[in-house]
Amino acid sequence: MKLKVCGMKHNPLEVAALRPDYIGFIFWEGSARNYSGPLPQGLPEPPGRVGVFVDATPAAILAKCREFRLALVQLHGSETPAYCREIRDLLALECKVPPLLIKAFAVGDDFDFGPLEAYLPLVDYFLFDSRGPLPGGNGTGFDWKQLQGYPFDKPYFLSGGISQEDLERLTVFCQSPAARFCHALDVNSRFERSPGEKDIGRLKQFMEAGPWSCPRQ
Repeated sequence: MKLKVCGMKHNPLEVAALRPDYIGFIFWEGSARNYSGPLPQGLPEPPGRVGVFVDATPAAILAKCREFRLALVQLHGSETPAYCREIRDLLALECKVPPLLIKAFAVGDDFDFGPLEAYLPLVDYFLFDSRGPLPGGNGTGFDWKQLQGYPFDKPYFLSGGISQEDLERLTVFCQSPAARFCHALDVNSRFERSPGEKDIGRLKQFMEAGPWSCPRQ
């Protein structure tokens, strides 16, 4: 199981030095972690540099893909299947190596997997986050038992307030049928000193602690 650290802002170079599988830059002005500067000088080339967008225009997404050399585009708003098709076609046409697509969904007590079927041929991954006042980064979790009924073989990212306190619960989850298609964990706000400033010590401990850990040096 891989690891994504999202919400790069104040210390992305320190986070990248830990060599997580993915690092995420949020390009949405409504987020306290909105990244508005140029690509950090000296940032290494991880296998998965992710751009997070919320109902952005196709032109804006394409521009960030080129500027940040994104490997993945995460759609974290109310993007429809038609919109995902438009973005996928645009990136395939304009990018030599088109970024993979992640479509995020907020999971609540009444979550229905049915509508996700329309996205299956259009995206490479799903992402399941907790439902809250913001599209993401709410710092709260959801009941992972809801993923026991996951009906697809599309790989997904698991997000939503994951922290060091979840280590035991994550170990149990990783051994459950629900984790069969869990491609990566996505951590963010619970590993911060302030919005966008990651606690490097806590991140390192977490990366070394669980079944998602692997040699990174």
